[in-house]
Amino acid sequence: MREYKVVVLGSGGVGKSALTQFASMRDLYIRNGQGFILVYSLVNQQSFQDIKPMRDQIIRVKRYQQVPVVLVGNKVDLEGEREVSPSEGQALAEDWGCPFMETSAKSKTMVDELFTEIVRQMDFCPLPDRSDTCCSACSLQ
Repeated sequence: MREYKVVVLGSGGVGKSALTQFASMRDLYIRNGQGFILVYSLVNQQSFQDIKPMRDQIIRVKRYQQVPVVLVGNKVDLEGEREVSPSEGQALAEDWGCPFMETSAKSKTMVDELFTEIVRQMDFCPLPDRSDTCCSACSLQ
């Protein structure tokens, strides 16, 4: 059976741990991750802004653009407190060229579909050629 390494990133309090039940160490997991779920709280505009440099960090660490990513707005169960519209999330996902979903870890809304999608992305997206190097002193890890 194929092993998948999925990384969940987002600002504090957006529901990452509730989605996965573990805490992540960003640099280590970016380096070793094969797919990335970038999570923001749709009731917190700042968490949406915070997610943008996280994707930049992934691209920088992985050194290639075609990294499997799913953008996730979590806490859809708190619709009345929404600060980030679905269209904002969709526009960012379109800019990044990745799928967009809204979930609720609390009510388990779209959680199974989220993990199905990131696995699909990882199956679809080829890994870079490990012989590619940026210079003679290094190679992709």
